[in-house]
Amino acid sequence: MNEVINKKVNFIDLGPMDYQAAWDYQESLFDEIVKLKIANRKAELSEQKASKNHLLFVEHPHVYTLGKSGKQENLLLDEKGLAKHQAKFYKINRGGDITYHGPGQLVGYPILDLENFFTDIHKYLRFLEEAIIRTLAEYNVEAGRIEGLTGVWLDHIKQENPRKICAMGVKSSRWVTMHGFAFNLNANLEYFGHIVPCGIDDKAVTSLHLELGHQVDEAEAKEKVKKHLADLFEWEWV
Repeated sequence: MNEVINKKVNFIDLGPMDYQAAWDYQESLFDEIVKLKIANRKAELSEQKASKNHLLFVEHPHVYTLGKSGKQENLLLDEKGLAKHQAKFYKINRGGDITYHGPGQLVGYPILDLENFFTDIHKYLRFLEEAIIRTLAEYNVEAGRIEGLTGVWLDHIKQENPRKICAMGVKSSRWVTMHGFAFNLNANLEYFGHIVPCGIDDKAVTSLHLELGHQVDEAEAKEKVKKHLADLFEWEWV
């Protein structure tokens, strides 16, 4: 564990941003933390510095991303099809299979040094899920987990019509995280029809606005997610 602990998190709402630009920004913050941790291990305790933590919120233009364990055949569009739908495609270094990002979706990228909190990647994923579950409860939408599947689901108990409302995929190295979650608030679900979401072909995808029957105030939803993340991780905002 780190000798110097920092439980403060710097929040940045990037707004609408191209996927590659946001990925590059994530990488720069991630690399900065990793380099500091390596330097700390070589330094005397009195010279060690606390690593920083960040939470980025962003909304991407239409894009499909494939995790390192995914299968490209789960993308059902060729280059012409991608161009027709004004969508891009990237192979990336997170876990998981294929997913979609686009307008009306809250994408969260926690770039944390988990040694500031706890060193348990499974607990980390469960906390991300729990923040979304608690947010949905504030809208009177019951959500939960399905055993063996990452993310947040509706109809997770009886599973008569299970549908994913928030996908997750993360990378962790030296206990530093990047990538994160994609929470469908006012998302256009037609774009999910061009992939096998997360490699799961027998379950549906949904968006909060469809469950509520009206458009969601995205600024309000962001604040709810932020609050629940802070409560769960017991962090403070910079």
